[in-house]
Amino acid sequence: MHTTGTVLLIEDHRDIAEMIASYLEGRGFVVDYAADGVTGLHLATTKPVDLIVLDLSLPGIDGLDICRAIREQAKLDTPIIMLTARDTLDEKIAGLNAGADDYLVKPFAIRELAARVNAQLRRNRSEVTREKLVVGDLVLDKSTLQVQREGRDIRLPPTGLRLLEVLMRSSPAVMSRAELERKVWGDVLPDSDTLRSHMYSLRKKVDKPFSRSMILNHPGSGYQLVVCDEQ
Repeated sequence: MHTTGTVLLIEDHRDIAEMIASYLEGRGFVVDYAADGVTGLHLATTKPVDLIVLDLSLPGIDGLDICRAIREQAKLDTPIIMLTARDTLDEKIAGLNAGADDYLVKPFAIRELAARVNAQLRRNRSEVTREKLVVGDLVLDKSTLQVQREGRDIRLPPTGLRLLEVLMRSSPAVMSRAELERKVWGDVLPDSDTLRSHMYSLRKKVDKPFSRSMILNHPGSGYQLVVCDEQ
């Protein structure tokens, strides 16, 4: 069977792990498995994989700390889908701020997880161009996936990069929530909190360290990226 990709599954509940591994392996994926946070972090940072499915509550090291270590210490951009039993907006925002690209709340349908895995992989494997997007002092280099504002580096996870690219390409137009979701997630749309959570995380990194905001929220209309002197 043709290999669809390699997935690292970090999940301490054996029955859930066996269900996910069996389903993905039946569809051509190679699945590596870790039942605790220490082993999971070691595998995530030492063995190349195409995607990580990460449980939030783990023995040893929890999912948030693993996520942060992958992004901030190992500086890896591997797509991460977080699994959580916590359905509060604060928990979702915490996961996305730590560097997760998507999340599913337990219990979930295995077909939905598989669809989200495939969607993340399709977007992550999209053709890299040498294009450089510039809006004011904000620069996104598509060839290196490097983001800078005022010459300072900004590290973003894959979904954050896609959101920023869409906003930069449309600037200074206002993008509706529905249009943003379509362009970033395609046919596998997220739940109602996902875009808001990702935008909160994106604005925290792109705007908060600087004196003026570039990403504007227009309640009822959508989001807009503008040059500071256009506000």
